[in-house]
Amino acid sequence: MFHYVYVLENKNKELYIGYTENLKRRLLEHNQGRNKSTKNGESWSIVYCEACLHANDAKRRERYLKTNQGSRLLKRRLRDYLFKP
Repeated sequence: MFHYVYVLENKNKELYIGYTENLKRRLLEHNQGRNKSTKNGESWSIVYCEACLHANDAKRRERYLKTNQGSRLLKRRLRDYLFKP
């Protein structure tokens, strides 16, 4: 079983970083407003995802991507998507 670190984006270009074992179910929960960190009625889409074999690796990666340094890395990694003309 895989453990996923994911990045969501809404129509306002806001990003949300999370971790889950079931990516499809988790996206549905975000879009149904069942997560207090994401607003009700917002339409979220997955823009980035990483899969890990061990839960601790995925959780550690999620914490890293939420740091200043991790955020800069993510923006460099998604440069073509985030900064398209």
